[in-house]
Amino acid sequence: METVLSTSFWKGVIYAMKITAPLVCVLRLVDGEKIPPMGYIYEAMDKAKEAIKEALGGQRNVRRYKLVWDIVDKRWNAQLHQPLHAAGYYLNPEFFYKNRQIGSCEEVIEEQYIEEADNDSDVGDDEIEDEALLHSLLDEDDE
Repeated sequence: METVLSTSFWKGVIYAMKITAPLVCVLRLVDGEKIPPMGYIYEAMDKAKEAIKEALGGQRNVRRYKLVWDIVDKRWNAQLHQPLHAAGYYLNPEFFYKNRQIGSCEEVIEEQYIEEADNDSDVGDDEIEDEALLHSLLDEDDE
């Protein structure tokens, strides 16, 4: 009973909730049946990390949220993050048209292995030319 009434216990509970609530939202998205989650996971993780950052004090307390981000990133990179998530994010019209800079996001492009496409024997020259044309058209639209 003493533990439940202590201030330090409740501070710990609040801290845990600030960290876990955004991650639970991502898990609900992945486990939900409303929409196919593949094109949304990447964005959901970014939003969860930003929510954790703000809940822990934002730029005023970089060390505090970076510790949590490191744990989340370690798990994300080791078990959850696949190139398919980046491709789903990149090809999702909801995010692509809101954020025209998505095509220049180094992390997303690296995950798609676009640079390796010309080394893949299953990919024909026409497909590579189509990809190059698409990128050049997008770059023109940005100017």
